[in-house]
Amino acid sequence: MAFCPNCGAASEGRYCPKCGTAVPSVPTNSGLPPAPGPGLNPGLATNVAAALCYIPVFIPAIIFLVVAPYNRDKTIRFHAWQSLFLQIAWVVVATVASIVLSMVSWGLWFALSRLLNLAVILLAVYMMWKTYQNQEVVLPVVGDLAKKQA
Repeated sequence: MAFCPNCGAASEGRYCPKCGTAVPSVPTNSGLPPAPGPGLNPGLATNVAAALCYIPVFIPAIIFLVVAPYNRDKTIRFHAWQSLFLQIAWVVVATVASIVLSMVSWGLWFALSRLLNLAVILLAVYMMWKTYQNQEVVLPVVGDLAKKQA
């Protein structure tokens, strides 16, 4: 059995089923997976990287969509897109609510905007927790969009 020189996954064919790298036809290291070295860094586990996507700023999700070993993983891509769509929805809803509620009452706007922010932060923490436990939670509208993108 051959192992991928890039990610270390077991491969039966000519290409790695996990990352798509060409695998040599002759098994290396007598059938043992390659040891991590300076050229092979295993990086973050899939569940950790996917959970970090839900940090309530756009940057981690974008980084995981751009950086090489993580952007090839379908699970990480799904959670990064779902996080981005959730944050975009949060900005749109907060902006509309701010405009509408500021015309009605500043006190009502202040209270409801704080509750909306708290709800989104609690949702992000919940999504981080479930993702870290390798449980996939698909949010109603943004989850479907994320599945199409991933």
